[in-house]
Amino acid sequence: MSEQPLILVTNDDGIHAKGLRELVEVIQLFGEVIVISSEVSMSGKACSITVDYPLRAVPVEKIHGAKTYKCNGTPVDCVKLSFNSLLDRTPDYVVSGINHGANSSISVIYSGTMGAAIEGSLHGVPSIGFSLDDFNPDADFSKAKMIVAKVFQSVMENGIPEFTCLNVNIPKGKPEGVKVCRQAHGKWEEEFQKGTDPHGRDFHWLAGYFKNFEEESVETDIHALNNNFASVVPVTVDMTCYKTMEQLKSWKF
Repeated sequence: MSEQPLILVTNDDGIHAKGLRELVEVIQLFGEVIVISSEVSMSGKACSITVDYPLRAVPVEKIHGAKTYKCNGTPVDCVKLSFNSLLDRTPDYVVSGINHGANSSISVIYSGTMGAAIEGSLHGVPSIGFSLDDFNPDADFSKAKMIVAKVFQSVMENGIPEFTCLNVNIPKGKPEGVKVCRQAHGKWEEEFQKGTDPHGRDFHWLAGYFKNFEEESVETDIHALNNNFASVVPVTVDMTCYKTMEQLKSWKF
């Protein structure tokens, strides 16, 4: 009898997030699940790693029967530990999420959810980050889990090219379907709200809004979400701008 695939599940909303539990419930249908999650929220930690204190992974109560650890590090730390020292065998898949809030467009470079998926891809295994466009801690994940199952089944059947992962964003409510897209070109227009704490010290609280530079494009993840479709964007770690590289070759250094 062949061994079940080992699936590493992690997230960036922390060990107690509802989205993590919903993800485990559906992914365990496809193999043996091991859960390793940060003990607190690590939203916005991207691909950061811990270098200034030792990491600890502590067994905690199982999630839907899956062996579960909480870690004092980042989502990427959780993946690195899994591949290098914590598990008895190498995971066959890395699945991250389900994040509370979308990670479409430029948010992919800030997302701890996607940081974990990117780290998984660096280890050469198929990796996926799932996000739901709903920040409510008690969001309804029932329809999102159907998309998770469909996408993961497709990945098992078809694979993902090495050093590539998938960024999957799911609309709130009932999705109309799934669209393969590219990342929308946009940015966060950041605004810092300044205030003073009770001790008279100034503080700055990050706020702002997302600005989409191509609202008319039908090829992007933002357009898919706005039209009630789940978006699937392949993400690679190669950040080279090849167009600019060709221009630079004509420069005289």
